[in-house]
Amino acid sequence: MDQLLNDFSPGLFFMQAIILLILIVLMRKFAWKPILDSLQSREEGIQGALDAAENAKKEMANLQADNEKLLKEARAEREAMLKDAREMKDKIVADAKAEAQAQADKTIAQAQATIAAEKASAMAELKNTVASLSVEIAEKVVREELSNKDKQLGLVEKSLAEVTLN
Repeated sequence: MDQLLNDFSPGLFFMQAIILLILIVLMRKFAWKPILDSLQSREEGIQGALDAAENAKKEMANLQADNEKLLKEARAEREAMLKDAREMKDKIVADAKAEAQAQADKTIAQAQATIAAEKASAMAELKNTVASLSVEIAEKVVREELSNKDKQLGLVEKSLAEVTLN
């Protein structure tokens, strides 16, 4: 260290100090300022990217909420459509049952009317046949009875006796 103090030259010290100051000024003007500016712009770029990522995250959350909302609406609409379809099916089935019942009642009524008409027709025909047979039998009996004179007189007397008894 002694040697360092012995070799000390004030002129050299001032020259080195001036060169150091010039070097610091030049470095500040040409190196530090661009470096600091690039660091500042990089920091702003990073901050902008972080802000954009945050905005994208918020937008994704909004889109997800919108998607959930749309999904719920779609489910509700599907349920409503299924409910309407079930109600329509039930109405169609009920209408078909009512129409089938009405058709069956109509067919039964027509069949009963046809049966009643057939029965009345058969009864009328039976009455006509019975009447016709009765007339034929009566005619045969009366011919046979009237062909014999003794029987005629007996029949007249018997009728007179019945009339007086009543």
